[in-house]
Amino acid sequence: MQNEFKRDINSLKQIFLFVKFFISEEQLDTDIISPINLVIEELFTNMVKYSSDNPNKILLELTRDIDQVTIVLTDFDVEPFDIRHATEYDTNQTLKKRPIGKIGLHLVKKYVDDINYEYRERNSKITLKKYLG
Repeated sequence: MQNEFKRDINSLKQIFLFVKFFISEEQLDTDIISPINLVIEELFTNMVKYSSDNPNKILLELTRDIDQVTIVLTDFDVEPFDIRHATEYDTNQTLKKRPIGKIGLHLVKKYVDDINYEYRERNSKITLKKYLG
């Protein structure tokens, strides 16, 4: 299942409805909605924030195999950013010493089981896998 969403934070409502519909169609446990929404929200928000002047929509694809959900976000005509190489967020530091930001990508990495990144012809594609059960 796939859909394109306008590069706007207000698109998150539509994205969450899209995820809810996907979960229902695939007859998945509703406990998975929150982690999937969090991951998509963090990445989508970053795509909007760091390419706000880009007129292209962002493509979201959700698929289910027997034991996993795959989330693919494709951003068109952008600079590369591979989240796998983002600076790690040090949760062992005191709160005062922790930098502002970056915790979202840390949570993305914790909530999913596999991350892949492709960049071709100025198109950025992030593929995330979340195992079920």
